[in-house]
Amino acid sequence: MCLHTMALWAKMTPQLQYLPTQTLSELYPDTFPLDIRHYLASWIEEQGWENFDVDNMEQEPQARRLLEQMVHLLQTVAQHNLNMVERVKLQHISRNLSAFQPQPMQLVRTVRDILRKERHLLAQAQVMHPNYSTFQQIPQDPSSTNGTPQPAMEDGKTDVDNLVLKILEIQNCRETLNQLQEDLNWEKQEMESIQGQNELDPQHSNQAKKQTRIQQLEYNYSVCAKKHVQLLNEAVCALEQCQFCLINRIKSWRWEQLRATIGMHFDDNLGPLQTCCEQLLGVNANLRQELMLVTRDHGRADPFHTLLESLANLLQTLIQSSLVVDKQPPQVIKTQSKFSTTVRYLLGEKIAPGKPVLLKAQIITEAQARNLGQQGVVPNENVGELINSTAVLEHNTSSKSTCATFRNVSIRKIKRADRKGSESVTEEKFALLFTTEITITGCESPYSIQEISLPVVVIVHGSQEINAMATIIWDCAFSEPNRIPFVIPERVPWKQMCEALSSKFMSEVQTQRCLDRYNLHFLAQKIFDKPDTSEDFSNMPVSWAQFNKDVVPGRNFTFWQWFEGVIDLTKKCLRDYWSAGLIFGFIGKQHLHVILQNKPNGTFFLRFSDSEIGGITIAYVGLSDNGGRKVQNIQPFTKKDLESAGLGDRIRDINCISHVYPDLPKNEVFKKFFTVPSPPNPDGYLPFKLTTVVNPGDQCSSTTSIPPDTSMDMYGQSMSNVFGSNMNQGMFSPLPPSTPPYMPEQIPVQAPLYQSPMSQPQPPSEEMDMDALDGILASL
Repeated sequence: MCLHTMALWAKMTPQLQYLPTQTLSELYPDTFPLDIRHYLASWIEEQGWENFDVDNMEQEPQARRLLEQMVHLLQTVAQHNLNMVERVKLQHISRNLSAFQPQPMQLVRTVRDILRKERHLLAQAQVMHPNYSTFQQIPQDPSSTNGTPQPAMEDGKTDVDNLVLKILEIQNCRETLNQLQEDLNWEKQEMESIQGQNELDPQHSNQAKKQTRIQQLEYNYSVCAKKHVQLLNEAVCALEQCQFCLINRIKSWRWEQLRATIGMHFDDNLGPLQTCCEQLLGVNANLRQELMLVTRDHGRADPFHTLLESLANLLQTLIQSSLVVDKQPPQVIKTQSKFSTTVRYLLGEKIAPGKPVLLKAQIITEAQARNLGQQGVVPNENVGELINSTAVLEHNTSSKSTCATFRNVSIRKIKRADRKGSESVTEEKFALLFTTEITITGCESPYSIQEISLPVVVIVHGSQEINAMATIIWDCAFSEPNRIPFVIPERVPWKQMCEALSSKFMSEVQTQRCLDRYNLHFLAQKIFDKPDTSEDFSNMPVSWAQFNKDVVPGRNFTFWQWFEGVIDLTKKCLRDYWSAGLIFGFIGKQHLHVILQNKPNGTFFLRFSDSEIGGITIAYVGLSDNGGRKVQNIQPFTKKDLESAGLGDRIRDINCISHVYPDLPKNEVFKKFFTVPSPPNPDGYLPFKLTTVVNPGDQCSSTTSIPPDTSMDMYGQSMSNVFGSNMNQGMFSPLPPSTPPYMPEQIPVQAPLYQSPMSQPQPPSEEMDMDALDGILASL
């Protein structure tokens, strides 16, 4: 059981969150707060606290020196901390350490006891967890289960703090070297002045002492020089690791920004990344300065040549990686239309003053983006003409951000590439390329930097927008991290598609209610054209062609066109109904028949139309012509219908429906959606309203009259208006959001087929036999 395989504090930090507050207070008292342990962790653990005899007052001067060093280091850390609150706090703590000045041995006792208690706590943890030395290790897998790359979980702030302390140690070592060199020069000069004197001369005896002194100084200088080289190497390696983690965090930020297109969580705050970029730039500058000072003062250039090259490469990488597209352009752009985008430079405060920094935007093809990523070649060929394609980097002192905002940008014309096979113009991806030259304070030459936007599709007509968005959805949902622009798989497992569809639906509709497993199973049946299949579709591959190239069998639209129509309808007309759990959502006619078969007349629920884009229909139990019962579907309500009369009012008007599944009175459930009658107009005109009526020829017709100028459609619905909604959660049941309250726990196996009289079971239809129906029921 060894606690020295990694730093004590590195092992202790993950355990702090599990310690009771009282234990933490006892472990780190007010006289020595946790902040000191955190910021000076490496230095504290390098000192020989156990070598002290706290009762031996002869060691008090040594203890006082440690106290002075601790105060000095804490003040230095405070000066380098960019967080004003932390800076003031650390300065206050450093002043409070003066309480140990009369009794410095008390500081030794305090720190020693803290370290002992930490080792004891870790030993206890190791007994409870034999694999303790490994279970706290940082996972190296760059991607999580959903394919989203996760940044390393190391405490980046702690890493940078340790780098700052390392530089302070390097500076102290250099100052010691300078002092040793000065002492050595003085002693050598003194030695030369007494050489050649008579052996009987009283000063002759000093010659031997000085020789010994010179040898000791030379030895000390050699040891210190080796330590200096070691510290510099360690610091450069640590900087490389910190910068590697930082760039991965920037890549992760860009990836999450891409995934936000389908509604995934995205924290767009760039503040922490900017702070880290600025700190690493400062560390790089300090290390370069140290190397130049050593070369100048001691003429030892060769050992540090490699380190200087490494720092130069790190500097270039950091400067070129700090340009990000803060606000992406629209990913579907129509020519001749205006749009905006914002580019941010994370090292903006370090830009050399003088000439303004001008960014230029140009549109590039997928092939050009690929060459830029693989070969770093900025394209010369212009494939599109942009208007208002330049912007100046401007610093905002209040937000401490440096951004270039491109306003009123427009694509005047676009040059298309040769398309392959049946590829459509809405499948062709472009990107905006942003380029500039930036000079950083302290650097002699400017750096050329560039950054590309997320992929965009350029259209020339609004009718192309839905298909173009399908291209973007597929790209953002299924592209791999760190891909070659803009490579995507041709097929993905259905379970990945489920995640994308549900996330996009929730994001667009602005609801917390997701698509449940019943909805997703129906969607799988639809996209795979297997309406009677009860199998698990999770690992079945779905192709781009099935998503938005081939039309749904028996229809004149693609799967995405139909699904997007539902999203648009729900977002604009049915959000509250869906969020309240009043809409079942996606369900096939066979399934709904099974659910409603034993329910009384007038029982209904709401489902999205599977035959019409952007429609919602009411399925209900009604009377058949021969006096039996059958499931009826009212013609779908569209967005246009619902804009003239809301879904709640239409449900109130239809008299042949009385209870929403399972048995809830419609007038109680939908009451909050009913429109209050308008008061008489002050000008004397009488108010009127649109009323929804099911064909009076049916046995369940409404007694409410229809306005004289309102025609009836073939389904018996008033053509005046009605439209759809989206639902999946139950407001009437304690069931979780993903489980609709109206889904029965058990469904009878023997069920009459769709629209057959319920009083008399009918033989199986040609489209669906009883075995297939049994399969559907078994899956539920």
